[in-house]
Amino acid sequence: MVPLHAACVWLSLAPLLVLGVPPIWTQPEQVHLSNAGAPGSMVVTWTTFNKTESKVEYGLLGGRLFEMSAKGDATLFVDSGEERRKMFIHRVTLTGLKPAANYVYHCGSDEGWSDVFLFTALNDSSSFSPRFALYGDLGNENPQSLARLQKETQLGMYDAILHIGDFAYDMDEDNARIGDEFMRQIQSIAAYVPYMTCPGNHESAYNFSNYRNRFSMPGQTESLWYSWNLGSAHIISLSTEVYFYLEFGQELLFKQYEWLRNDLEEANRPENRAVRPWIITMGHRPMYCSDDDQDDCTKFDSYVRLGRNDTKPPAPGLEDLFYRYGVDVELWAHEHTYERLWPVYGDKVYNGSRERPYVNPKAPVHIITGSAGCRERTDKFNPNPKEWSAFRSTDYGYSRMQVVNATHLYLEQVSDDQYGKVIDSIWVVKEKHGFSAWL
Repeated sequence: MVPLHAACVWLSLAPLLVLGVPPIWTQPEQVHLSNAGAPGSMVVTWTTFNKTESKVEYGLLGGRLFEMSAKGDATLFVDSGEERRKMFIHRVTLTGLKPAANYVYHCGSDEGWSDVFLFTALNDSSSFSPRFALYGDLGNENPQSLARLQKETQLGMYDAILHIGDFAYDMDEDNARIGDEFMRQIQSIAAYVPYMTCPGNHESAYNFSNYRNRFSMPGQTESLWYSWNLGSAHIISLSTEVYFYLEFGQELLFKQYEWLRNDLEEANRPENRAVRPWIITMGHRPMYCSDDDQDDCTKFDSYVRLGRNDTKPPAPGLEDLFYRYGVDVELWAHEHTYERLWPVYGDKVYNGSRERPYVNPKAPVHIITGSAGCRERTDKFNPNPKEWSAFRSTDYGYSRMQVVNATHLYLEQVSDDQYGKVIDSIWVVKEKHGFSAWL
């Protein structure tokens, strides 16, 4: 029989003994989906902290569970913080998916499987009317809009999410543990619908390494810029940060500009614009804004809009490029507010008409939606905005968008402060798309 005092000693040592055993980190976490950029496909991405096989087992809802499987690869990501934490990012592309069919899946390996999730394969038809939630600047501290977005996603209200830069606040902090926690938080959204992203200034640490490694957007640019199609829309995601972080390579600025020009040229080929007439862009820092932030809105004319003259050669801005190729809607964040602009180009308003400004507008429509919720709270507005500012709100919230058909697009703003009330909405109606629509 063990003496009582000896038993107490063993019990006191038990936590140390447990902690002395290294954990086996083979359990999948941080599961999220993204569009692969090709019809009938979906990318599943997740993280483990030990190397394992990368496998997704899936099947049609109501059919035989996990009757299909696909394998992929894992890449080692070593965070640049002082601990040099290691994690393995797994990517598996599912192909041959039936449009609009519901699938059940889990991911992992025989060393550990995720929870079971559900997704609806994207409808490849150009007559499809996709529904989006869109926002930027969502952190894992004060994520005001998160619970509402989680519930609405799981109710099936969205076909895709557009997160327009600034994640976690910040992904690199605490040796990237903040990034891990944020990715766990959004799993309840991103494991069910494609979670499409672009980089913001809060991802800049270590040359955007957390952003470039954690997400899996289409193309070969480490998710910095890319395009994809859904319904009657061609959607372009870009990095505004190439205009600001020249220390990471000025050539990226010109490389992206050249890619954008080529992508817009292709999207404007008559046979392509006839099928996908709407061109929508998303980038983090806006061309126009009226926040009193002593930053982009008040200190200087936007580099993103006008370019930079202090580079060799001078770096072109994007406003003229987007106008020339008839971009219809431009989505932005960065400012921790919501702001809708009248159709604007060259700092001037070009409404379709006085009575119906968004019916056949003569310039692109800009939306700024950066109030999802983060530790930096919301911003204040300049009390005297320019004439292009149509509606402003400092409420926490997010936007919804539906590309209804080739001529009609609907946008609305949800206030989380007002318990999900829609506080702003517009219909953008265009009988003609492309540069000729401005004339």
